[in-house]
Amino acid sequence: MKRRITFRFLEAYILIGLVGFLLITLVGSRMVESVLEEDISSGLYQDAHNVAENQAVKSNLSSSNLSRIQSNLYMLSQYPSVIVWIINNEGEIIVSTRTDIAADEPIRIEDFDPSDWGSSYYQIGDFYGFFPEKYLSVLAPITEDMTPKGYIALHFRMSDLYQKRGAILFIIQILFLAVYVLASVLLLIYWHYVHNPLREITRGVGEFANGNLAYKIPASSEDEIGYLANSLNYMAEKLNRNGEYQRQFISNISHDFRSPLTSIKGYVDAMLDGVIPADSQEKYLKIIAYEAGRLEKLTEGLLTLNELDIHKRLLKIETFDINEVIKHTAAAFEGDCTKRKIVLELVLSGRELYARADMEQIQQVLYNLLNNAVKFSRNDSTIIIETTEKNDKIFVSVKDHGIGIPKQSLHRIWERFYKTDISRGKDQTGTGLGLSIVKEIINAHGQNINVISTEGVGTEFIFTLEKAE
Repeated sequence: MKRRITFRFLEAYILIGLVGFLLITLVGSRMVESVLEEDISSGLYQDAHNVAENQAVKSNLSSSNLSRIQSNLYMLSQYPSVIVWIINNEGEIIVSTRTDIAADEPIRIEDFDPSDWGSSYYQIGDFYGFFPEKYLSVLAPITEDMTPKGYIALHFRMSDLYQKRGAILFIIQILFLAVYVLASVLLLIYWHYVHNPLREITRGVGEFANGNLAYKIPASSEDEIGYLANSLNYMAEKLNRNGEYQRQFISNISHDFRSPLTSIKGYVDAMLDGVIPADSQEKYLKIIAYEAGRLEKLTEGLLTLNELDIHKRLLKIETFDINEVIKHTAAAFEGDCTKRKIVLELVLSGRELYARADMEQIQQVLYNLLNNAVKFSRNDSTIIIETTEKNDKIFVSVKDHGIGIPKQSLHRIWERFYKTDISRGKDQTGTGLGLSIVKEIINAHGQNINVISTEGVGTEFIFTLEKAE
């Protein structure tokens, strides 16, 4: 494809050059000739008119004075090579600047008829068969008292006009060729800035198609071609990251599914084989139920994330009291907090604080954050849930005094299935999807969520909501 486009461009360039040269040679030649005809004929007619109006010419047309007129005709024309005639009313050449016609031996022009000229002041031809080649001839009457006494005829050889035309056309052709050669620089520009980058882009696309997403297309320019190359590199990088994420996702989900399934299968097989006696089966059935619960939670989390990915959160935006939602959500954790002597402290801004968001999804965010806070808090500690408002934003904070998150793990906590090493011992039933769901929901609302954590001290999550008017 790239070769075809390149050669088409080259063929078009050569074709334009050939057609342009032919047009200049053919059409330009005719145009230059036409301009020269008009210019020369106009000048000749003006000369002829001046000669015809010359009083010396009018008063010396008698045969005795013709030689005197002939000696002065050379000085009356601005064209030295022009033949000047005086023709009498009988159609005889009585005076000529050519030496082959003597004043005392006039030459008769057969079929000479000034009325044939009509309104045209010049003609091109052999002048009634007199010349063996083409001449441009003009004719002006010599009049006295409105009566024609003769005619002034000026003849310019067309071969001289063609010579002038050829000289002018040659200059135009040289200029065209010079411009055409200079225009070939465009080919070099095209080759350097378009062809070569497109070839690199094509090669890169081929590498991407073959699965080599780590390949980088060279992009040194900042024009449209460079932007395209950078866009393709960015696309390949994203695809490569997505591929890595998918492989990690499959690895993590396989691990999280394999553990409970292995446990369930092992105990079921043991009971079927009779290894576990009937009076002990209740204990292991409870273990199987516990592992099945883990699988259920994992499946529900995956379904929630799948819904977020597919529907991009079709949110049901409404106005609600965020303080009231926090109170209801916190109440769901009173039992676990009471057992572990964890205090839930609510620091709410005003009795009511209205937000505009999807209430159910924000409740899910609060539930996941509180669940993590309770799970990783120490016994006899405090969890603070606080709301503040600034301008048109509501800030919701969930702060615990637990094990904290290592600094090197902070940027990965939003990844699906990710668990820090220090949290695995305390998170036996977790799926590693809670914070991913939180992030997706907050992003779908066009809001932000941040985390501040110090290992061994505690963690604080802060997210924003749109404040209702």
